[in-house]
Amino acid sequence: MALHIPFDNTYALLGPGFFSKQLPDPVVAPRLIAFNQRLADVLQLGAGEPAEMEQIFAGNQIPAGADPLAQAYAGHQFGNFNPQLGDGRAILLGEVTGTDGVRYDIQLKGSGRTPYSRQGDGRAWLGPVLREFVVSEAMHALGVPTTRALAAVATGETVWREGGMPGAVLTRVAASHLRVGTFQYFAARGETEALKRLTTYAIERHYPQAQGALGLLRAVRDAQARLIASWMSVGFIHGVMNTDNCSISGETIDYGPCAFMDQYRADQVYSSIDRMGRYAYANQPKIVVWNLAQLATALIQQLDDPQEAVEEATAIIHAMPSLIEVEWLRLFRRKLGLETVAPEDLDLISDLLQLMSDGQADFTNTFRALSEGNAVEQFRDAKAFEVWNARWMQRRAQEQNAEALMRASNPVYIPRNHKMEEMIAAAVAGDFTLFERLRVVLATPFDVQPGAEDLRRAPEAHEVVGATFCGT
Repeated sequence: MALHIPFDNTYALLGPGFFSKQLPDPVVAPRLIAFNQRLADVLQLGAGEPAEMEQIFAGNQIPAGADPLAQAYAGHQFGNFNPQLGDGRAILLGEVTGTDGVRYDIQLKGSGRTPYSRQGDGRAWLGPVLREFVVSEAMHALGVPTTRALAAVATGETVWREGGMPGAVLTRVAASHLRVGTFQYFAARGETEALKRLTTYAIERHYPQAQGALGLLRAVRDAQARLIASWMSVGFIHGVMNTDNCSISGETIDYGPCAFMDQYRADQVYSSIDRMGRYAYANQPKIVVWNLAQLATALIQQLDDPQEAVEEATAIIHAMPSLIEVEWLRLFRRKLGLETVAPEDLDLISDLLQLMSDGQADFTNTFRALSEGNAVEQFRDAKAFEVWNARWMQRRAQEQNAEALMRASNPVYIPRNHKMEEMIAAAVAGDFTLFERLRVVLATPFDVQPGAEDLRRAPEAHEVVGATFCGT
């Protein structure tokens, strides 16, 4: 039976200035590695044979209704503005509307050169494709807004990075690929009419209740505030929170040198290219405020009197830190089994995190151990923990469903960095067993699963991953 994708494309209607029409580059010997059937069902994709799917999701065959294009955008990368970035190794095949009523992009990532590739080859190697597949689906299962992975295909070709690596293509699904950098692209060029069309499109697609450019700014601010707090609550570090990686829809996008913390450290950095700690764990709330300020700067340029809008836009951005803190507090309260609000909660949470930092406690395992009643084992200074624990028990006594709330808020399993590296190394050697196992276990991360003890274990000293890499 032929695979049917019910495309209904709207981004292409914005006009050629927003993209370049581009077909994917065919690959030599596509082989389907993974297909996300549950997501396919949401997208209302008809059934297809593996041979056909690997041709489509490798970019060798363009399905009916697709309108392949590479999107244009700009972006601040580590604080430095680049006026033209764009999809240098990705092709948007088109859009579909899911069973949930949401419009989704279907994009091939690693599908070859585009007009925005600069000196790149437009390809992806197997490691980053599998990493994004596993991590994005794990984030979805954790309840964090995220792009999704529909398929992964090996290309049968060699991609050259530090050496020769097996090539692959990821099919990514997103509520859209509109970024802060998309708005910066037109603002930097002074293309006011295009900026207005983009603003109208973003409002209609994502925030139909928003009123005008500043209404869009407020809606994106609120979505990003919730997103960053959710990252913090699971110990996630994005690693490259450039404005071109900051989604208008409020989804996590572009899993490059991302990582989940092992030992808790507020200044934890994994990304090999983040040498100054700009995107460290604790800096993420500050950076997203900075990113949204860049969005505000771009958006107000379409208004009749931009200077008049500066004061309102500034107030919208200045309110963001408190919005992040409110959501952060709500999520961390839940991790401690607290639904009610008390004045001492911020100190209670902050003191726990300081104890974890001082004792080099594992972030995920400590919070889960609090749920299971054996957290003292996570701390080097048991007496200091017992003092804190007494305070927590007194506070928790006010709650009715603390244990159930904690078990639903503190995962047993995350994509451990050392396991991800082990998975990639095995896959490069042709063994996808760990990849498949991680997919299964991380689909239900809050449930203890027999035989998966190794996947919740913190790394031994020799297993610690000190740096992660983008893979481009």
